[in-house]
Amino acid sequence: MKMALNGWMVSGFQGEVKIESVVKEVKAMGWDGIELCYGAGELSPTATKDDLKHIRKVVESEGLEIPSLATGFYWGCSLGSPDTEERKQAIEFTKTYIEAAHQLGAGAVLVLPGTVDVCFDPNRPTVPAKEVWKWAQDSIQQLTPIAETNQVVIALENVWSKFLTGPFEFAQFIDTFQSPWVKAYFDAGNCLINGYPEHWAEILGNRIARVHVKNFKRNNGGGTLDNFTPSLLDGDMNWKNLIQTLKVIGYDYYLTAEVIVGDMPDIKKAKQVADELKSILNENK
Repeated sequence: MKMALNGWMVSGFQGEVKIESVVKEVKAMGWDGIELCYGAGELSPTATKDDLKHIRKVVESEGLEIPSLATGFYWGCSLGSPDTEERKQAIEFTKTYIEAAHQLGAGAVLVLPGTVDVCFDPNRPTVPAKEVWKWAQDSIQQLTPIAETNQVVIALENVWSKFLTGPFEFAQFIDTFQSPWVKAYFDAGNCLINGYPEHWAEILGNRIARVHVKNFKRNNGGGTLDNFTPSLLDGDMNWKNLIQTLKVIGYDYYLTAEVIVGDMPDIKKAKQVADELKSILNENK
C-alpha cells in the first residue's frame, strides 16, 4: 500500500500555504502522494484550468501523486438538504470539484452524502434521516454522469453526521446507484466510536475506493471530537487487523493520513505521522 498525506496538515484549512512551497518537504518525509484539499486558497472553485495544471505539474515534478481531493464544504452545504437552493449549490460545487479532480489527475473526490446534523455547528438544522437519504440519493444520481465523463469516483465518506452510521447501511446506500463511479471513502478512524474498522472494511469490500487513517481513544464506550489523537500510534485502532482485512478484500492502494491537530499547518507533525505510518506498514507487511 502507498502513503498519502491529507493536505490540510501542510497547507492549512484555508489554503494559507501554497502547495508549491511544501511539496519538496512532503516528498522528503517519505510520502508517496498528497490529497489536495479543495475549496479555499489556490484550490478554490475559481481556480482556472491553467492554475490546476500548474499545481499538478508542481506536485508531480517532485515524484508525488494526487490520489484524491478532499473538502470541508459539505458540512455547511449538504447534498442531502431538503432546501432546494442549498442542494443546488452543493450539486454545482461538486460538479466543479469533480472537474478539478480530473484536471489534477486525482481519481476520486471525497464527498459527504448528507448530514442529519453537524455536531460541531448548532446552527445547522437537524434533518430526518429518511429525508437525507432521499435528497442525497437524488443529488448523487445527478452527479454520476459527471463523474463518469471525468473518470473520477465520487467517494462517499463515513463521518459523524448521524447518517449511514453502520457498514450495512452504508453499503446499501452505495449499491442503490449501481455505478462504479459511486464508492466509499472509508475513514477507519471515524468508525472507532461505535464499531471496529476491520468489520466495516470486510463488509464494504470492493466498494472501497480510498481509505483515511487516523486514531481515536474511546471513552466509556464513546467519545467526542477531542478523543481523536494527534498520533497514529495513540488510540484504539488495531492496525494489524485493519491492514490484514484490507489485504483480504483486495485493497492495495493509498492509506491517506488525515490527522487533524489544533494548529494547522504543522510540518513537524506531518513528518511524525509519516514515520508512524511507515512503521505501521512495515510491521504489517
